[in-house]
Amino acid sequence: MLICATCGVERDEPVPEVCPICCDERQYVPADGQQWLTLEGLAQQGHRALLQENEPGLIGITTAPKVGIGQTAQLVVTGEGSLLWDPVGYVDDSAVTAVLERGPVLAIAASHPHMFGVQVEWSRRLGGVPVLVAEADRTWLGRNDPAIDYWSGSRTIAEGLTLHQTGGHFPGSAVAHWVPGAAGNGVLLTGDSVFPNPDRRSIAFMRSYPNRLPLSGAVALRIARQLGELEFDRIYGNFNNVIASGARAVLHDSAQRHAAWTRGDFDHLT
Repeated sequence: MLICATCGVERDEPVPEVCPICCDERQYVPADGQQWLTLEGLAQQGHRALLQENEPGLIGITTAPKVGIGQTAQLVVTGEGSLLWDPVGYVDDSAVTAVLERGPVLAIAASHPHMFGVQVEWSRRLGGVPVLVAEADRTWLGRNDPAIDYWSGSRTIAEGLTLHQTGGHFPGSAVAHWVPGAAGNGVLLTGDSVFPNPDRRSIAFMRSYPNRLPLSGAVALRIARQLGELEFDRIYGNFNNVIASGARAVLHDSAQRHAAWTRGDFDHLT
């Protein structure tokens, strides 16, 4: 198994000459070319996983130094077990121990293929837990395993914890809805289809972030309309970027703003 140095996604050997995820228009291959990593090499370089509580029942997991895109994974802890969301591109025994100290893991899932990380390796080290992959994105899977479980639409992980397919950034892009989060007001864990901005009061809807390619206004409105049916007050993005409160209204207003700009409503400002 090798790991793409740019996106941090694992692939079976023999690996392709260039990572398919990175040569897609949503990503990029660096100017100095394709590079591949191994877990052993990363460990020898001093990489480690870091865990930090975001709120009761929600643990953020990062790597230091970062691997690939450098997302923050989220471990959602429930009374039935945990969901590992957007798994990072590195894992070792100490990280597995720290995760299992919070209870058994019910499933691993990613918001979209850029966030697959080393999901199969996490699964194997956690005892073969299911790796949930959106059926619409199955062609992006770089490493097969009996733990892979394809899904579409919605998927309940535990009471009060459900995955919802929204599409957008990828056709299979998804969010996780955690009802008990935010002190019972509800949390959404999102990826690049719903991306909390640095101002912490607006959301972006993009097909590509590094290449600055937006989704259409119609798609932004569709996503906001779908998620507006859920109850939530807080959004955590895939880099621990947070809309701390009022996130449902922020999602609605941001989609309206995005659609207005793509329609040309504000061209007089340009």
